[in-house]
Amino acid sequence: MVSGASILQRLFGPETQSDVSSLRDPRRSHLIPRWIFLRALGLIYFSAFYSLLFQIRGLIGPQGILPAQQYLQAVYHSLPGFTRFWFAPTLFWLSTSNHALTAVTVVGLVGSLLVVVNVWPRLTLLVCFVCFLSFVSAAGDFSNYQSDGMLLEAGFISLFFAPRRLWPALGATFAPSRASLFLLQWEWFRIYFQSGLVKLLSGDEEWRHFTAMDEYYQNGPLPTWVGWYMQHLPHWFHAFTVAATLTLELALVFMLFLPRRFRIICFLIVTPWQIVVILTANYTFLNYLVLAQGFLLLDDQFLLRVLPQKLRPELSLKIWHPERSTESAQSKACPELAERDLRFTSEVAESSQEPEIKASAPRKNWIRHASAIRLAVSAVFLTWVFYVTTAELVHMLWREAPLPSAPIAALEPFRIANQYGLFAVMTRGRYEIEFQGSNDGQNWTAYPFRYKPQALNQPPGIYAPYQPRFDWNLWFASLGDWRQNSIVPLTEERLLTTSSDVLALFAANPFPQAPPKYVRAIIWQYWFTSMPEKRTTGLWWKRQLLGLYAPVITLKPDGSFDAVQFPESLPPHE
Repeated sequence: MVSGASILQRLFGPETQSDVSSLRDPRRSHLIPRWIFLRALGLIYFSAFYSLLFQIRGLIGPQGILPAQQYLQAVYHSLPGFTRFWFAPTLFWLSTSNHALTAVTVVGLVGSLLVVVNVWPRLTLLVCFVCFLSFVSAAGDFSNYQSDGMLLEAGFISLFFAPRRLWPALGATFAPSRASLFLLQWEWFRIYFQSGLVKLLSGDEEWRHFTAMDEYYQNGPLPTWVGWYMQHLPHWFHAFTVAATLTLELALVFMLFLPRRFRIICFLIVTPWQIVVILTANYTFLNYLVLAQGFLLLDDQFLLRVLPQKLRPELSLKIWHPERSTESAQSKACPELAERDLRFTSEVAESSQEPEIKASAPRKNWIRHASAIRLAVSAVFLTWVFYVTTAELVHMLWREAPLPSAPIAALEPFRIANQYGLFAVMTRGRYEIEFQGSNDGQNWTAYPFRYKPQALNQPPGIYAPYQPRFDWNLWFASLGDWRQNSIVPLTEERLLTTSSDVLALFAANPFPQAPPKYVRAIIWQYWFTSMPEKRTTGLWWKRQLLGLYAPVITLKPDGSFDAVQFPESLPPHE
């Protein structure tokens, strides 16, 4: 009879070498997939912090577009006591100076590199999580992205998934717990499945009529030059990709819950799919994270069979009999060793037993109590995350489901248990906001962007996983009204006062000597050129001016801002 403690240990505690059943069955061990995923997660964290290093001051610095100081002050005066810190869990409560913003970003950057090189992964992953959460919690509109929630959720669960110790290597002594592995797979599943659900639940006619992909490559936030060519493929191809997308998101991903052979087949399908998405659109690190999580569908046996032959014996020993891995390394020069396969490793594993730890009674008691505390913490948090994510999924299908909402609300500020849903409604056009300055109110000069489409002869680039949050936000703002998108008039104000941090978000400053007298934001509609147009003109884009997007403003002698002209109602654009 299995005790409750044993069940908790098997679900939430790390598998050890004493788990003989895992050692005998290489299809149940996930040491190599874990190693791959954690290295990829470190690189994804690195891309997030690296992009912030050049943007964070212009986004939320004291002279940025949405200063974190103003936001945190509003939270401080709106919420009492400890509630304000739970609502906005960020290190920037200590300071919101440029030095503090940069310091947290650099610490996160260093932590991500240590994750990549596998140094104390549990601690360095915690550093990355805290630093990134600090930015997300203080950045307001600049962090309202599903990709940020995906990274925080995966990063939090990985705190329980990663091996212990300073130099864990593959971490064979502390294999991943079943609960943490499942929750990472569960996140992968929900990203796909919930995205498929929202496409159906939204009622968007483009998905129902199989036209959703006809202009998808053109109208997304940051297109690529590969997407330009994909756009010009015939309609039947785009209709096929709509059917394939819905099939993958609503049906194929259920192979996660089938035997390993089906999970491997699923991996072999979704991995090329994600690579194509990465090449045809810049969705920051989102697709890289989903791609990395896909490796958790695999197991050690499959990966050892596809790895180069010379690596298999040493990795096999490290996985199933690590105490003999040193001996294996010393005998690598022996030709016979390279010819051994997984059967040798399985035989070794069957006879292996974990060395008995010799320790005093007080030390054994301390270890036992510490293990019990770790197990309890893991059980509480991982169960909490599973409940919230499951409840969110149920609410998508049954909004009035009588499920307790307090656990959901309590975790919401930390973004570690999320509801996903990508491209519920497809945008019908591509609209671009452009900032312009003038000294006479008649002749206007545009501020050039770093990443957004602007120059008609400039091909759209591939930037992901780098995330230009300013450019990205302007795409969302272009689909609505300036009154609901304060970053546009706030950017105009910063350009009039020559904020160097905000100007750094642009490719150049067309007014290097002094700020212009007037600044405005206009809106264009963009289209990809046709194949014949590109051959004739060399242009990738064509565009039409729709009008003024936000008020024309100027700086008065007393330092206040004055609106010289307000925009008229724009034609429908979404």
